Amino acid sequence: MGLGGCILMVAIGGILTFATDWNSSGFNVHLVGLILMAVGFIGMAAYVSVYKRRRVTAAPPVVEEPAPHHRHHYEM
Repeated sequence: MGLGGCILMVAIGGILTFATDWNSSGFNVHLVGLILMAVGFIGMAAYVSVYKRRRVTAAPPVVEEPAPHHRHHYEM
């Protein structure tokens, strides 16, 4: 699951927890929302830690040395 999926889980969990007023017997909507938010945050943390390890550091720039000047000594 990518970063977008984790953010979506956190958003849906927040909506279920804080923006709904549903009540049902045997099913706690607010608890499901909290679980979705927790799983989303854990997924984001895991994604960021894996992404940090995968990121390739840029190689230092290649600096070419100037060509040596050939001095021609002409004798007259």
